[in-house]
Amino acid sequence: MSEPPQDATRPMPVVDTRKHPDTTAEEPALSPDAKGSGRFWSARRVPAAIIALLTLGGAGLLLYDIVAVRTGHPAMYWRRELARQLAEHQLDDIPVLAGAAFVTAVGLWLILLAITPGLRNLLPMLRPRYDVRAVLTRDAAAQVLRDRAVEVSGVREARVKMRRRRADVRVISHFRDPAEVRSDLDTALAGAVTDLGMVRRPKLSVRLRGPGKKG
Repeated sequence: MSEPPQDATRPMPVVDTRKHPDTTAEEPALSPDAKGSGRFWSARRVPAAIIALLTLGGAGLLLYDIVAVRTGHPAMYWRRELARQLAEHQLDDIPVLAGAAFVTAVGLWLILLAITPGLRNLLPMLRPRYDVRAVLTRDAAAQVLRDRAVEVSGVREARVKMRRRRADVRVISHFRDPAEVRSDLDTALAGAVTDLGMVRRPKLSVRLRGPGKKG
């Protein structure tokens, strides 16, 4: 049997786009008012583990020796020798000063590890819409700047070294006026830095030289 003909006058179904938004919409562009993600803090696992193990071992050994003395056993040789050395040496002796300097240096190093984030290879990025922390590695940022530089007409070779606050760009040009290449290069690199969307915009240090020139 054949299907009955459809009613041409029946209205077509309507999709409510307000309830089903287009998920393929483009993300908004980064703006200077975007929120910064801040630097990532290193876990400092290795220094923390070493200091914790050394402290635990020293405290355990000292506690064991104290308990042994309280129970009538003689003190360990290292504690008797340490007490003798402390009784014989003055505070201004070189071994005492050297030990104090070493302990002070270790303490300052631990304080520095505690108050600095570390992970210097990660560059924080802006987060314009979602509350998600994002970072960019120095190598990736340098690669983006290099690719943008070699796209400029007249640029034969480009090298980029990315630092935390500065990007050193070394460019070799050919067949074009260096002034024109430099102008286009500055524009391209400034746009690339903006597109990277980093919290701290790096300063550009561009050095342009023609073929056959040293420097």
